[in-house]
Amino acid sequence: MPLAAQLDAPAEPVETPTPVQTIAATQEAGADEQIAERIAGIFAELPAFTGVEVEVSEGVVALSGTVPKAEDIDRAEAIVNRISGVVTIENGLERDLSVSADSAGISVLGERWNAFVSALPLIAAALGVWFLIAAAGYVIAGLGALWHRIAPNSFLAELIASAIRFVFFIGGLVVALDMIGATALLGAVLGGAGVIGIALGFAMRDTIENYVASLMLSLRQPFRANDWVQIDTYEGRVIRLTSRATVLMTLDGNHLRIPNGQVFRAVILNFTRNPQRRFQFELGVDADDDARAARQLGRDTLAGLDFVLDDPPPEARIIEVGDSNVVIRFLGWVDQRETDWWKAQSQAIPAVKRALEEAGFGLPEPIYRLRFDPRSATVPFATEATAGPAAQRDEKAKPVREITVTETEEDVRPADEIAAMVDEERRTGGEQDKDLLDTSRPVE
Repeated sequence: MPLAAQLDAPAEPVETPTPVQTIAATQEAGADEQIAERIAGIFAELPAFTGVEVEVSEGVVALSGTVPKAEDIDRAEAIVNRISGVVTIENGLERDLSVSADSAGISVLGERWNAFVSALPLIAAALGVWFLIAAAGYVIAGLGALWHRIAPNSFLAELIASAIRFVFFIGGLVVALDMIGATALLGAVLGGAGVIGIALGFAMRDTIENYVASLMLSLRQPFRANDWVQIDTYEGRVIRLTSRATVLMTLDGNHLRIPNGQVFRAVILNFTRNPQRRFQFELGVDADDDARAARQLGRDTLAGLDFVLDDPPPEARIIEVGDSNVVIRFLGWVDQRETDWWKAQSQAIPAVKRALEEAGFGLPEPIYRLRFDPRSATVPFATEATAGPAAQRDEKAKPVREITVTETEEDVRPADEIAAMVDEERRTGGEQDKDLLDTSRPVE
């Protein structure tokens, strides 16, 4: 390689070997005494090592005695290692665990007490700062009108106010602990709070779920007060939506509380949102009759009822052929604001049945064929020849009382007993919790 290239090439890094302390083959006279005096002089200047005894032989230092703290044992060994001429150390130091008046534990406690007394002004200042920050949070959270204007409902407004109070309270605590230099304590507190929060989260899972579901339901507004709803298998009119449960009044007049977590997950059927509702029923005509004519007659009969809507028009469908009849399903629509659904169905069924019977259509009952085998009977069958006068007297028909039904115009207006009970319940305000139903917001 040319000389110029060798000069321009970067120099390779050279590793410097770590020096190894060697032990001299011989020792000067009086070296052990000098080492012992040097160690004793250093320890005499340190209060923690006043109870330490030092012995040196051939450069080997033996330490014995007691020290106030466990970390002082390693500290003493580190000091001795720095003295020239020391070959190795036999560390026999122990921590002073006695409870005498001048013991290490009592002295440390006294030192900490003195430090606490000295830090009282700083602690008082930190507490004052904490109080001021927390008070500012409570003042800001107390601006109820502002949060109610920002939040879509009162429940969310209270949740925002509570969150502000909590954040300012914790923030003031962090600042106060940082002022007194207790950041380690702060970390322990926050870590412990995290563990406790996880444990409480598992223990109060249902409560937290209901609380979150209440928030979502208050935002979604899936129903209004006095709506007739079916939530899973529960049916009734809505009284109120609280922060924990949805309160219904069943059609029997009983109070029903459903946890909001279950309501949020449930399939909700609202009978009130659409005023038009359909009723249906089935009738079977004789298999020998014209099913299409019966279908047309029943549909015309439904159309002739005042409470049945023309749009959508009533309908009739042949759905199956039974053992002895043809089953027809009749359907009609009513306006629930003017007609009670149950009353409409109760009037439509006999009206269509009477129309079919008057037109000559048969509505047969199920027919069963019974076979009697005389060989397996224990009592001989009576025939006309063997039947006596007593049997003929028993066959006399029993008198049947005839009942006359007066044709009257029944009231089909909506029954509002349960609705009136719900209105009264909401007026009296039986629940302590606030109602989260908001009529100013649209229903989902």
